[in-house]
Amino acid sequence: MTWANKKTQTLQCKQGAVRAVRFNVDGNYCLTCGSDKSVKLWNPLRGLHLKTYSGHGYEVLDAQSSGDNSHICSGGMDKTVVLFDVSTGQAIRKYRDHAGTVNCVSFNEESTLILSGSLDCSIRTWDVRSRKNQPIQVLDEAKDSVTFVQVSDHEILSGSADSRIRRYDLRIGRMFTDFVGKPVSCVNFTRDGQCVLVSAQDTSIKLFDKDTGEMLNEYTGLKNSNYKIESCLNQSDTHILSGSEDGKIYVWDLVEAKLCDTLDHETSRAVHSISHHPSQPAVLSACGDNVSVWESNSEAGDVS
Repeated sequence: MTWANKKTQTLQCKQGAVRAVRFNVDGNYCLTCGSDKSVKLWNPLRGLHLKTYSGHGYEVLDAQSSGDNSHICSGGMDKTVVLFDVSTGQAIRKYRDHAGTVNCVSFNEESTLILSGSLDCSIRTWDVRSRKNQPIQVLDEAKDSVTFVQVSDHEILSGSADSRIRRYDLRIGRMFTDFVGKPVSCVNFTRDGQCVLVSAQDTSIKLFDKDTGEMLNEYTGLKNSNYKIESCLNQSDTHILSGSEDGKIYVWDLVEAKLCDTLDHETSRAVHSISHHPSQPAVLSACGDNVSVWESNSEAGDVS
């Protein structure tokens, strides 16, 4: 029996097309971003819609919960980054310094800063404790749209449509660049922080050694030539998961790079956004206007 083998919920999001789905830090909740300008908060394992957040003027493309679950940051096609208060549902900050669509957002570990990547080829950093609405830092080394950004305790990892991944080491003030050959859709640190998982508009996903840039493994079989398709690691860094343009999630063994499983949405629409639970074998996938919840009944029992 495979680690993730059954669909346990389908969230009828009613947000138009779902642009992204994200578990929160502890995995009890998730966020969905819609083409109807809204962000929704869910208890995905129970299929419960909890709250809707409105404040964008156009489609919302990404969102993330803060570490204490008190705030949500989001970015979208209206070129703004919005900070929401979770309990009241109010937009308490709007940052408008980007010159293009905001593709991706991320809190730092302390949730004191928001980092946003944009079509304007920059990453901007916003201090949520300040009353000023100007960025405190602008990273503009990318030559094309910044598609994905992830933050660790001392590093910023970004992917760009200029076919490069960039890693900024904040302790030594240096940037490291790797060329991967195709526009980058998604980048992730492994949970041990030693490697970087990269999805590009290609038929494979690649695992790189973070320090040397050496390619350690390649995971093939998916279809990705037209859309921004996301990948991730499972809760124990043993498997790689990716959406695909053929309506499936592909699951590979990290070490052996062999295909272990496919989760079929029974549609020809692309599975473009996925998010893995931080501690349990459960994954969320966005496809069209719905989000599917996949859980294992072999490793963790009932996690709902």
